[in-house]
Amino acid sequence: MNVTLFSSVLLRDPTDENVVPIVEELQRRLPQVGFSHQHKGYGKEYSGVLHDYEEDESPFEFRALEVALEAICSFLAARTTELEMSAYPALDELTSKISSRNLDKVRKLKSAMTRLTARVQKVRDELEQLLDDDDYLAELYLSRKAGSASPVSGLGIGNSFFDSPNIESKISRASRASMATIRFDDDNVEELEMLLEAYFMQLDTTLNKLTTLREYIDDTEDYINIQLDSHRNQLIQLELFLSSANFAVSFYALVTAIFGMNIPFSWNDDHDYMFKWVVLVSAIISVLIFLLIFLYARTKGLVGS
Repeated sequence: MNVTLFSSVLLRDPTDENVVPIVEELQRRLPQVGFSHQHKGYGKEYSGVLHDYEEDESPFEFRALEVALEAICSFLAARTTELEMSAYPALDELTSKISSRNLDKVRKLKSAMTRLTARVQKVRDELEQLLDDDDYLAELYLSRKAGSASPVSGLGIGNSFFDSPNIESKISRASRASMATIRFDDDNVEELEMLLEAYFMQLDTTLNKLTTLREYIDDTEDYINIQLDSHRNQLIQLELFLSSANFAVSFYALVTAIFGMNIPFSWNDDHDYMFKWVVLVSAIISVLIFLLIFLYARTKGLVGS
């Protein structure tokens, strides 16, 4: 976090390892800014202000803002690249082999992507809000507000102002200075818009990468769900086969149980050859029951080909 003034930048913790590169970049890009000459006359003082602005490519606060935006965008882009390098191989591995370990890894990556997307979206929305408000952009030009006061108040107006013989020349100089300030303010607003739009596009590119990654994760999840549904259907088919076989065996066991009862029958005597026929017919009927159930399931589309 930093606070940018018209001639200085305040950092919350400049000794932090993540902030030190920003401090070094600020020191490199932001030399001491000040007025090289002091003049008593209003016209000469205003000329000195314009000379400094022409000498510097952009105001101090714009350069400080550029350093801050560059650091933020670079950080978010780097985190996005790291996330992509970790996420895509993990998703491919999960596609080839579904396991608890791979699922947990993808879950953590998805959580990290959600947090990073929220950060990128927040910064992007702030820049978009700034770009939509020209009045607020003009307020960001701090050095103009600090370096030049109101043209009329800067003349030291008093009761003697209206009695001065040079009143017309003073008003003329004040009007020219005011118009120059307005034109200069418009130019710097356009410069600030170009600066913000450049980093807005960079953030938009980063957000598009995260959106693409999210879509890839969603596609992978859909593919995994399809695989799980396919395995579930295979298990249901196996359960149907086992249930059908169990029903057929139960019929065979029923016949065995009936003939195993200790009940006297007159046809039990002298009919030993019937045993093998009962066993054979019962087995054939059991197999036919299983096949009929299987064919019925195939006809209704309950099992695959």
